[in-house]
Amino acid sequence: MAADSCSWFPALAVGVSLLKCFFISAYRSTDFEVHRNWLAITHSLPVSRWYYENTSEWTLDYPPLFAWFELGLSQVARRFDANMLQVENLNYASPATVLFQRLSVIVTDVVFIYAARECCRCVREPKGSRDVLSRPSFVLAVLLLWNFGLLVVDHIHFQYNGFLFGFLLLSVAKHLQSQHLQGALLFTFLLNLKHIFLYVAPAYGVYLLRNYCFAEDNKDGSVRWSSFSPLRLLALGAIVTSVCALSFGPFIAMGQLPQVLSRLFPFKRGLCHAYWAPNIWALYNVLDKSLAVLGVRLKLLEEAELPRASMTGGLVQEFEHSVLPSVTPAITLVCTLLSILPAVASIWLRPHGAQGFLRCLLLCALGCFMFGWHVHEKAILIAILPLSILAVESREDAGIFLILTTTGHYSLFPLLFTPAELPIKVALMLMFTIFSFTALRKLHSAQGSLLHPLEVIYLLGLVAVAIACEVVFPLSPWQQRLPFLPLLVTSVYCAVGVCYAFLRLYASLLLRREEKPKQL
Repeated sequence: MAADSCSWFPALAVGVSLLKCFFISAYRSTDFEVHRNWLAITHSLPVSRWYYENTSEWTLDYPPLFAWFELGLSQVARRFDANMLQVENLNYASPATVLFQRLSVIVTDVVFIYAARECCRCVREPKGSRDVLSRPSFVLAVLLLWNFGLLVVDHIHFQYNGFLFGFLLLSVAKHLQSQHLQGALLFTFLLNLKHIFLYVAPAYGVYLLRNYCFAEDNKDGSVRWSSFSPLRLLALGAIVTSVCALSFGPFIAMGQLPQVLSRLFPFKRGLCHAYWAPNIWALYNVLDKSLAVLGVRLKLLEEAELPRASMTGGLVQEFEHSVLPSVTPAITLVCTLLSILPAVASIWLRPHGAQGFLRCLLLCALGCFMFGWHVHEKAILIAILPLSILAVESREDAGIFLILTTTGHYSLFPLLFTPAELPIKVALMLMFTIFSFTALRKLHSAQGSLLHPLEVIYLLGLVAVAIACEVVFPLSPWQQRLPFLPLLVTSVYCAVGVCYAFLRLYASLLLRREEKPKQL
């Protein structure tokens, strides 16, 4: 990172922080009440009751380290409005409560800002360039700090993803800097803050075993078994054990581990979230619905005999398929493992240093997103943010990034469904997308076009989808008869783009030539 970054990086960080302040009074989702309730639970109740409390439907279902984090926040929250810390005050949202919770997200984003700066230090800078748009570190800083998905999910919809992604990116940066123990420590903390990051745990496990516990390779790049270091493995084990003991220890001592795990992994919620994430199951569901409708019209199926939700319920959590076999948690687990196995095997057999690790991490994130059980649409950010690092280094990765980030970000549009937020999300999406295309095209201008014509046509189709779903549909009579249609169209169209990006990323990993890894 160049010395003059001391001027533009703080400006980017301060600018986006001020922008976040303008969203304090914006629309907020039920996640606002979720976190207010968790503040109340951790502050007002003894630890032994945290994972049993069910006064609110929004029970505590994050790992214990996040509960300790909420407890720490509650010590500040009581100075704003102590009433928010009463468990029985359901849906409590006084002005002081709103101000505190919004500010808590903005302030804890300092972790993400620091992580973004560390990631920028890991990319190579061209010599003699004075134009900031020609500097990978500047482009990466904007792609991370001003990421559209984080802005709308955290600071309008309301969550603490920036704080969590800060740990992820900082961990990645430490591995890129060959500080593997620090990277392992940060990722272990992250897993104990939010267990969704188990998505990328296989990439970490194999990478650390292959590149840290085995200290040397043979001349042909294969693992030198004699270089295995038990001390390094013990050091990694000590890190994982100590952090998990800090997080889960009190609950294990109280015999509550099964109760905690039942909260963390609620498999009864159904295959899909209430709004289908743009993954393979969205395509599977719509194929099942299409076959059911076709079967009824061709008199091959009796509508009365079909599961009710499949014909009339639209986008529901519990979904029983009508024609295609219904999917169980075990099936999604097998599909997920099969989808990430080639990536994990690749970085063991043909490690490509930092780039190989990052690609495996991305494929694990996308594999779990594509085939996982009850996937949330917001989980696409687990792939989008780390891919930003590769996008500023490689033209091919930049093209994949543009496809994934545009479709993934647009798939978040239904999260903000109130009319007042329509111009905000459209403006933010346009600004981020235009910058991404412009900056990455300039960054890789000497290497040819970033996208193929068919890819451009597909992305332009998102404009038609947006107009149809956001403008035309609300004015049509279909709004009353088929209220779930815009969500279905959005999920299915974006699922095509996410699937395509997933396959292109796999090709970039498995078809790479054997070469000396490029140090990020």
